[in-house]
Amino acid sequence: MKWGSPDILPWLLLLLPLWWLVFFLLRRRERLLNQLVAAEVLPVMAPGRSIVQIRRRAILWLVAISLAGLAFARPQWGFHWQEVKRRGLDIVVVLDTSRIMRAEDIKPNRFQQAKWGVRDLVGKLKGDRIGLVTFAGSSFLECPLTIDYAAFLMTLDDAYVGIIPRGGTAIAQSLRTAIDSFEKSTEADRAIVLITDGEDHEGQPLRLSDELNKKNIRVYAVGVGSLDGELIPSADGGNRPGFVKDNAGNVIKSALHEDVLSQLAVATGGTYVRSAPGDFGLERLYDQGIAQLKRDEQESRMTKAYEDRFAWFLGAALVLLILEAAISDRGFRPREKKV
Repeated sequence: MKWGSPDILPWLLLLLPLWWLVFFLLRRRERLLNQLVAAEVLPVMAPGRSIVQIRRRAILWLVAISLAGLAFARPQWGFHWQEVKRRGLDIVVVLDTSRIMRAEDIKPNRFQQAKWGVRDLVGKLKGDRIGLVTFAGSSFLECPLTIDYAAFLMTLDDAYVGIIPRGGTAIAQSLRTAIDSFEKSTEADRAIVLITDGEDHEGQPLRLSDELNKKNIRVYAVGVGSLDGELIPSADGGNRPGFVKDNAGNVIKSALHEDVLSQLAVATGGTYVRSAPGDFGLERLYDQGIAQLKRDEQESRMTKAYEDRFAWFLGAALVLLILEAAISDRGFRPREKKV
């Protein structure tokens, strides 16, 4: 037997103290009644009263309540095969893992906020496939497109600043990796969620706009950081205090470059948002943009659909309650014969 709502089962343990409480109150009532009325007088005052019948009624009531509680957990047995069709779109998260993501203009730092934002995004997905590309001076497909959100989140948790050994920020190359990660063409829209400060050292990402449009891929960009810029810690909680410096020994400030990100988003029919403390922006991107994209049938498969049997439990509980109401507190007493 399976349970459709197994999270209800732990709550059914509360039935145990309920059983104890009912019988405790019954015993207490009998004890108080015996203190109030002498045992030899009680049959005269309450003729036919039977403690056995009273306990039977209590047991029927408790069993009925227990069966009703089990019904809420949706007991299931038996199944039939049914075809399940999944409709969704493909989303690739392109996450900047360069050292600029250590900057702390968004607490605790840009990278941690980005990971939290992606987790919130995953919580909104229903049947959409999602993948992960990390990049710095080069890029790598960390997680191919999947509907196994738990596996995706495990991959996300393993990502860290510096996971890509080559320094720099190659937005164009990361977009190329994301484009190549999409599978065969489909009528559904496809989305790239780009998370970075917008600084690019390797190429010109706007040149990919035409290809992105031809392949029906929209770019949704999140600008991470502040316009004024922020110093970059030299290590993430390591033993080297201080900030990142250039070859001349000057401290480097990482500022947000919105032009490239906003132009790329507009050119592909996507949206650009700037992250802010308490609102990273990914939920806004999903609600205002990605959620409205065209979804297509991705796959269909046969699955077991288990039959709900809670009605049997509710029916049995109802019968027991009817029996409980029909039973009198008085026991059977044979009628006296007239002489």
